[in-house]
Amino acid sequence: MSNVYEERATMIAAGELQSFVPFGREHCKNHPNAVNLQLRQLQPASELWSSDGAAGLVGSLQEVTLQENERECWQLRKGCVGDSGDVDYEEELYTAGNMVIWSQGSRNQASSVYKAFTVDSLVQQALWCNFGVPQKNKDAHEVEEQTVCIVQSTCVNVHSVSGKDFISPLPFQVSTLWPTKFGLLLERKNPASDAPLSPLREPLPTVFSMLHPLDEISPVICRPSGLFEAASVQYVSDSTMKIVFTCSDPSIVVTYDTVQGNHSVWALHKVTSEEQAAMLKWPEQMGSRAQQGLVGPSFLTSHLRSVPRLDSPVGVGMVSPLHCHALHSRMTSSPGHHSRTHSPSISNMAALSRSHSPGMAAPSFTGAARFNVSYCSLSPRGHPSLLPSPNSTINESLLGPEMEPIVPDLCMEQLWSEPASAAPHREMSCQASKVFLTSDLCENHYLCFLVESHQQLRCVKFIESNNPSQLIFPSVVTLPAKDAAPLEHIDAMLVLETNGSLALYTGITRVSKVFVPGLLSPSFSLSNHSGQQSTPIEGVSTPAKATGRHIRTMDEMAMPSPVSEIKGSTTKLPDWSWQDDYPFQTMVPYIQALRDPVSNRVTLELSNGTMLRISIPEIATSELVRKCLQALRFILPKDVAMKVLVKWYSMYNAPGGPSAHLEWNLFVTCFISLMGYNTERLRWTRNLHFEVPLSPVIAAKKARPAETGSDEDWEYMRGCHYHRQMVCRLAGLESVTSEPSAGDSSSQSQSPPTSPTLRLDSSAPLFPHIPALFYVLHLLYQEMQLNDLQRGGARALVSLLQQLARDLHLEQYIDLYWRDYPSLITSFTEVCLIEQAQLEQMQRPAFLRAEPPCVFSWLSRCLRGQEVPPFPFLPGICERTRLLVLSYALYIVGDENAISVDMYKYLAKFSAGQRKSGSEANFRRQSSGKTESSNESLAEKLVVWLTSAGFTLKDLESVPFGVALPIRDAIYQCREQPCSDWSEDVCLLIGRQDLTKQAHKLTLAKGKAPVGPGLSLEPPTTTEAEEEEDGMTELNQDVIGLIWSQDLRVQEARRLLQSSRPVRVSVVHLPEVSDHEYIEEKENKLLQLCQRTMALPVGRGLFTLFSYHPVPTEPLPVPKLNLTGRAPPRNTMVDLNSGNIDVPPNMTGWSSFHNGVAAGLTIAPASQVDSAWIAYNKPKIPELANEYAGFLMALGLNGHLTKLATLNIHDYLTKGHEMTSIGLLLGVSAAKLGTMDMSITRLLSIHIPALLPPTSTELDVPHNVQVAAVVGVGLVYQGTGHRHNAEILLAEIGRPPGPEMEYCTDRESYSLAAGLALGMVCLGHGSNLIGMTDLNVPEQLYQYMVGGHRRTHAGINREKHKSPSYQIKEGDTINVDVTCPGATLALAMIYLKTNNRSIADWLKAPDTMFLLDFIKPEFLLLRTLARCIIMWDEILPNSDWVSSNVPQIIKENIGNTVVSEDLNMETLAQAHDYIIAGACMAVGFRFAGSANSDAFDCLYKFARTFMQGLTSATATVTGPYNLQTCLSMVLLAVSMVMAGSGNLRVLQLCRFLHKRTSGEMNYGFHMAHHMALGLLFLGGGRYTLSTSNSAIAALLCALYPHFPAHSTDNRYHLQALRHLGVLAAEPRLLVPVDVDTLKPCYALLDVTYKESQWYEETTVELMAPSMLPELQLLSRIKVKGPRYWELSIDLSKGTQHLQSILSRDGVLYVKLRAGQLPYKDDPRGWKSLLAPSVNNRNSEVRTFKPEAISTFTSDPALVSFAEYFCKASDGMKNRGETLALFSAILYESVTQENPEMLPTYIAIDQAVRSLRRGEASETFALWQMRLVLEMCESRTLQGRVREGGQGGGALLSSEFLPVMKNTADGTLDHWLADHSEVLRAYLRNQPLAEGRQSTMLACFLVYHSIPCLRSFHHSPLEGIPSFPELLLRFSQLGVPVRALLRLSPLILGPAPSPHAL
Repeated sequence: MSNVYEERATMIAAGELQSFVPFGREHCKNHPNAVNLQLRQLQPASELWSSDGAAGLVGSLQEVTLQENERECWQLRKGCVGDSGDVDYEEELYTAGNMVIWSQGSRNQASSVYKAFTVDSLVQQALWCNFGVPQKNKDAHEVEEQTVCIVQSTCVNVHSVSGKDFISPLPFQVSTLWPTKFGLLLERKNPASDAPLSPLREPLPTVFSMLHPLDEISPVICRPSGLFEAASVQYVSDSTMKIVFTCSDPSIVVTYDTVQGNHSVWALHKVTSEEQAAMLKWPEQMGSRAQQGLVGPSFLTSHLRSVPRLDSPVGVGMVSPLHCHALHSRMTSSPGHHSRTHSPSISNMAALSRSHSPGMAAPSFTGAARFNVSYCSLSPRGHPSLLPSPNSTINESLLGPEMEPIVPDLCMEQLWSEPASAAPHREMSCQASKVFLTSDLCENHYLCFLVESHQQLRCVKFIESNNPSQLIFPSVVTLPAKDAAPLEHIDAMLVLETNGSLALYTGITRVSKVFVPGLLSPSFSLSNHSGQQSTPIEGVSTPAKATGRHIRTMDEMAMPSPVSEIKGSTTKLPDWSWQDDYPFQTMVPYIQALRDPVSNRVTLELSNGTMLRISIPEIATSELVRKCLQALRFILPKDVAMKVLVKWYSMYNAPGGPSAHLEWNLFVTCFISLMGYNTERLRWTRNLHFEVPLSPVIAAKKARPAETGSDEDWEYMRGCHYHRQMVCRLAGLESVTSEPSAGDSSSQSQSPPTSPTLRLDSSAPLFPHIPALFYVLHLLYQEMQLNDLQRGGARALVSLLQQLARDLHLEQYIDLYWRDYPSLITSFTEVCLIEQAQLEQMQRPAFLRAEPPCVFSWLSRCLRGQEVPPFPFLPGICERTRLLVLSYALYIVGDENAISVDMYKYLAKFSAGQRKSGSEANFRRQSSGKTESSNESLAEKLVVWLTSAGFTLKDLESVPFGVALPIRDAIYQCREQPCSDWSEDVCLLIGRQDLTKQAHKLTLAKGKAPVGPGLSLEPPTTTEAEEEEDGMTELNQDVIGLIWSQDLRVQEARRLLQSSRPVRVSVVHLPEVSDHEYIEEKENKLLQLCQRTMALPVGRGLFTLFSYHPVPTEPLPVPKLNLTGRAPPRNTMVDLNSGNIDVPPNMTGWSSFHNGVAAGLTIAPASQVDSAWIAYNKPKIPELANEYAGFLMALGLNGHLTKLATLNIHDYLTKGHEMTSIGLLLGVSAAKLGTMDMSITRLLSIHIPALLPPTSTELDVPHNVQVAAVVGVGLVYQGTGHRHNAEILLAEIGRPPGPEMEYCTDRESYSLAAGLALGMVCLGHGSNLIGMTDLNVPEQLYQYMVGGHRRTHAGINREKHKSPSYQIKEGDTINVDVTCPGATLALAMIYLKTNNRSIADWLKAPDTMFLLDFIKPEFLLLRTLARCIIMWDEILPNSDWVSSNVPQIIKENIGNTVVSEDLNMETLAQAHDYIIAGACMAVGFRFAGSANSDAFDCLYKFARTFMQGLTSATATVTGPYNLQTCLSMVLLAVSMVMAGSGNLRVLQLCRFLHKRTSGEMNYGFHMAHHMALGLLFLGGGRYTLSTSNSAIAALLCALYPHFPAHSTDNRYHLQALRHLGVLAAEPRLLVPVDVDTLKPCYALLDVTYKESQWYEETTVELMAPSMLPELQLLSRIKVKGPRYWELSIDLSKGTQHLQSILSRDGVLYVKLRAGQLPYKDDPRGWKSLLAPSVNNRNSEVRTFKPEAISTFTSDPALVSFAEYFCKASDGMKNRGETLALFSAILYESVTQENPEMLPTYIAIDQAVRSLRRGEASETFALWQMRLVLEMCESRTLQGRVREGGQGGGALLSSEFLPVMKNTADGTLDHWLADHSEVLRAYLRNQPLAEGRQSTMLACFLVYHSIPCLRSFHHSPLEGIPSFPELLLRFSQLGVPVRALLRLSPLILGPAPSPHAL
């Protein structure tokens, strides 16, 4: 019998044969570039090489030497671009000529081009490589960037998948590039000219690395193993060492030494600091040594030559450093090897080459001279004292720091080297033509290299040691082979044997031959010709003739293939090969080579040149077999496991193998016959069907003729399980079945005498391991029970398990299986006898206990609150067991540490003896994810933990319904009160789509903002042409329609702010006015109106702020500024250019700048804008230059200008266009706010004379540009307190006018700018200005403010200010009119919010008439404002506080009619109004963006007062101009408070002032009013103002209370600064968006304020969409029920989450609850379906119509359930009852918001029904039912319900379960009453009954959780006198009381006689 297990010559069949042609070849033919290439070839070579003559010459030479025909090559790999999920596809990289084609294709999809590249010169090599891109923050991992590298002779083109292109020039000629884990390795080409050199020259490094296309190329260092361990770090400069293979995981390099003829393996890692230090310290030692004089060269070389003989004992397999310093004895170095001082360093070359085109950058000299850089000298590190540096003369080495070498990036550490061949006469090993990694089925890893000359495949086994970078290489095995290819997917490799046939190996174990249909395997042996093949040196791709090899062929290039393996010269066999000797053989093609393996597919290259792609079948396709094999591999020793797997593989894949559904039968037969069973004799295995004759294990069956049946068929049918089941039901066939069943029942005790005893063959390979295998499969069975989708597999497994259990006499296991599948198990009866001696041979493992582990009873014990032992599980196989056991431990037992530290309290992980326990630590690490703070509830912990373990809703659906109930319960609780910051996966699991979508948006890559996320993007319905061009079309109408649903205020604001249509000029033509005068009058009127039109864009920019996402291919639409008019009634055109009136020159310059800013500000910060698009918007006509200048400034304000390339900034500034410079400088500074960016500082300094060195040439910088630059300095250094800048700016505030005319005009705006900038630099620092005490900043500012004697100018610029101005006579006092505003605002900003009273008192308004006369009234406004914002906390929003700022003298006299003569009434009145306006401004700043009603009422009152003043008589005292100024400031203050709210009363004020165009209304006032209007609707209602220090500084710049008098006026304040207000805007609009419709909707919010000094913690109710208050004031925001699912955002942990929501258009996803309607459709909540259900609970079920379901829910599953299950159909049994039940279930699950419970309800109903009808053939459903009941009765959960008030048992409705429980109880009690003797028999351990009784008994035992009593029959059940004792005895077994009550009559009974029981 034993011979069955011996190896036979087996054969397997390869599948999916198809001929293979590289896709690129076809594509190349049709590629349009083919034509251009032919044209290019006609050009002379010199034209192609456009660099210097030498390069041209070399170029033409190269062209000549290249062969005429294009060589092609390609490589394939497993697809990994993009995330196509599980689709298994291949990628091909095809190279021919100068084209590279990257294509993708899979089995079921044709290949398609992914990318195609065409380069200028011939492609030498193309390869895939992943580069690491380092991240900004240190902790983040490097991001891998996938690229294709295309090597040309002078450069490498790198194209990344994300679309980036790089060109890296090559400083030397490269022979090959290799991809590694860190980047590229470059192997330098060693020209033959290197060799004959004087020995003094040192070899140049030969291997270089490039970690990223933008990095320098640096040499690689190596650390050979051997003698000089510590110091032996050196450059890789051995020209005889060739790389043959690289791999990224593990990171290794395989090299070949052409002299010694052996291969070495090196680990590649990044250089450590020690290695770097070792490399870099050599030059210093070299210098000192050189002074001692040079040793003669002869000594040096002789010494070097002797090194190998001295140091390394020959013949020992130990390798000395770099093969005994062979590199020094074979000095092959380069000619032009100068010291580094005489040549540019490589970094300069790299920099140079990056800035030019690659063709010019690397002129092609010979390889070495091109890279003429001295690396440090390489003396053998072992003998530093003996050797001076061979390369240095004294003067060179003393040249100093220039000598330092390039820092290496990578280091190669030698791990293993092939033992050198001992005998000298033996032929030297040749270079491997192919190297690859492979692993076998038992996870051993091998590094294989194919030495073609010897026809050997050498397999080196390697093991990863504890240090991951170190590999251990224990053994080498050599297999004879002509070629080989790894099959990664199936852990095997395909070997082309020397006789030409294909064989499959797993690791080094031969599995079988591979049969390829249609190919003969050559029958003759080629072994005797092998010698001949290796004689000519051509046949081996040795790198000895590197130049020849390089040019000879592309195919022979060492190309890594997808599975990292090398293609050598095997692709085309040379012509002289053995084909000529066998002419007859050429008729039938045979296999010549293997190539391109991907997963389990490989290409065969045939002798006739065609290629075939075949796939090798997998080890198993069915999930069940795969799991069993996994378990086998887990438990068996490796060698046995390997045997079994190989046996199974060759049997399963025999030619014409079985189909998938028969795979299990085949597996069982193979498996148990390997255990020693005779499958022919066992009845149940004999009847297993499979279609194939089973080679080695089972003798082939007779093939039966299909047409005629036989007796065996009938027997088979009668023996089948289905037949027995039917028999049990239909007693009518009793006569037929009586005979077999009789036999069956008797065979239970002993087998019938007729059949010979079945024995096991103890010599079978698996025989000793039967118990262990049984246990592992039992655990696998338990795992499969936990997955509904694999229960079929569990059922199949049970038949195998029961046989093993019977033979091992494990009664309790059989009992367990019988309880699970009663009718199935009773049909199996055969027992195989295992003799005692044989039992002793078996290894009975300790973990095999008598009591079987059953996962359901374990979970049930948890629910009943009993003690639970740890449950055994197999790591990596029983993952679901692990998850569910730990989930119960956490949630039901309530042990929070179950998922982290105490895991092994609940899980017993056993490992097979030979397995390393490394997985345990890993397992702990992975599971302890993160330990949360303990305030989370258990439910939250459970859900978060499950998600981190990768558990999804899909997984939950396949968990049996009873087991899943606690998890569903936890999910239900979390769904009610979720955390706002959970990850997307957690939200998915708990079924909150709103949160999932929110989380999904948050995790989107930062740069890619969705266009208007989720909100509809249809343009508004107005389609008239003129509507489109006003620049305000992009506002989101949906949101605006919700915020202001009642009226058209937004349209009104839009009408007031549009400037693209002509204005209406209505002048009445009086009879006495002549026509000419009338025209002039009309034009004058138009000029007045144009003042308003030109001011509009400033307001429009605020109105449309950040509302547009531009399309990168279209320029930004800029609405035109229309300055024409139309005169009614004839609508005639009125134009300013007619020449009738004088129009100021340059009138429209600034207004078109503002128009450009307004257009640019519409771009949202989240848009994708790049440098090219900014330049693309540049206008073609010079008239639009001002507009473009504004556009640039706007891009700075929304942060996009940082993307503009420095080159472009330089271009713009050199044009000398004043506006462009202003816009650019302000924009760049705003974009770099507070960063102290150096490059921007340099840019600004050029424009500020004070920041230039005193000796620098005077630059002629326009005054306005200087102003912009000064403010720019303030922005870039905002809040930094930078001392130098503060000092300069302080001096600049009082900059005197220069001697010539410089600095004389518009001095006020410069001084103001310096003051604002100083304030920004020291923003809010107050008195703690570090290191500035000597500057006396506050005193100096005070002096600027009130005047006094000018101080001498300190600092660098005092020379410039020596001579006074010839134009302006100022004397030596400070001109307060110039310096006061800047100094006042600087003080205000430095002491902002500090509440510093002493400084504030400096700013008080004077309280005597004498002093009042000395100060300009408008300075009083500034002082009041400054004083109030310093005393920030004292600002109160009421008119009393505002008036309290007015000095006593003014208050007393302002209203009196009679005043004394010494008071100037005009001064008092003006001072009063300006002080009031200043205080109002302060209120505006304090409450900016808060919409505070008190502040609004107070300010609105003052605004009305000023308006009445304008129209009344008192206007004459103050003067209309002053009143108008004050009114404008108060109006701005009101709109600051109400920013973004669109308040109607403010809108009315603005509209009223918009209409006033005559009188004092100038350009500046219009600008102020329309800015107020813009602020009121800031960003279309999505933005409001912040009150942070930075925002206040920006607003002070923008709202400076002196507005320009006309459109070119910049005297007091630069107009461009008006736009800085944008920096104070922040998005605070929260827009609820319905997650189902993706439309914005209304939702109620509860907003909770933190407590502050003014109020306690309060909660207000808002109807969103609404503006939120400032986030730092809030503690929580909550979406309120009952319409929407609740959702709270806790701001106490931090505001980042909410800020990110707000910054993406404030979209907060909400989800309607079932049966609710949105507020828009049902404002009062009366139409809801749940509204009428208050009165009577029961009536609602009856009134519920399934048709109404669609109003409840949009879930398609529920709607169709209602459609198909809840409507009566014909032929439905007891239909009323069913429909009522289904409708009630549906109603329940919908209204309780847990539709996922619907299947559970129905499953419970089904279980009870089948029990009632007695149709159950398995007890699975009852198990689940029992778990559900235990869950609902669980004490722990009930306790939790009481605490929490809700949740817990809310999952299953109160009425449904009791009814079901009752029915089940009743059914089983009836059965017990009728058949108590069946239960008695069971308790007495008598043979089980057959048929239905057996099934019902199993149901009874499972349902009432009665344990297996067989083990207790030794404690007799009789003799128990009373129920209490029975209770005591059974409670130890964990039998519930309700079961005992049913058992007690049987056990206690009326003192029964023994035979009666």
